Amino acid sequence: MTIMASAPISSFSGLGANTSAQATTATQNEADSSDRFLKLLVAQMQNQDPLNPLDNAQVTSQMAQINTVTGIDKLNKTVQGLNTQFVQMQALQGASLVGRDVTVAGDRLAIDADGDTGKAIGEGAFELGQPADRVKLEILGPAGHVLDSVDLGAFSTGRHSFEWPAGAHGDGEGLRFRLTPMQGAAAVPVQTLMLDRVQAVSTAGDSLTLELARTGNVPYSAIKTFH
Repeated sequence: MTIMASAPISSFSGLGANTSAQATTATQNEADSSDRFLKLLVAQMQNQDPLNPLDNAQVTSQMAQINTVTGIDKLNKTVQGLNTQFVQMQALQGASLVGRDVTVAGDRLAIDADGDTGKAIGEGAFELGQPADRVKLEILGPAGHVLDSVDLGAFSTGRHSFEWPAGAHGDGEGLRFRLTPMQGAAAVPVQTLMLDRVQAVSTAGDSLTLELARTGNVPYSAIKTFH
């Protein structure tokens, strides 16, 4: 009879998962598993066929199995502790992001005042998957109608920003933009990017979430750049 023992590696837990009650339960479960294993091994040896005794290699292999399982359990506990510390560090670092401007995926136009003239300027950004020999910018009103159309020119692969004279459109509330990049007669892949501001941060499970003024809640990984 071969005694097999296995145990899955647990997934990362979030803040508060590594409590004393859970640690006590885990330790007790580990001790119970080892005790059951040893009892079964002793019973197997006591009831083995005298004419076909258990091979030493089999005993050694089965002892190694329980040691492997115990080692995995201890590794899981260590990883859980490290993950808890990592999330706590993320939360502390995230607090310093409140009030910072960020770039995220989106198509809302940000309106700001030009530092030299004081006139309203619309700002946005985009990322091209390949070079484009021309990029058409369209400014859309709240109802989706086109307010203005501008040829931005040629751009290389990568991330770029643009400015648009907002003029009589006031604070630009509800304005969006649309980009059409072309390489010859072929359309070029593009991701539109917008400016937003961090208002709050929170931790949920093992992730850090940012609350943005215009976009709402987004994971930390969704942030393209900080300003």
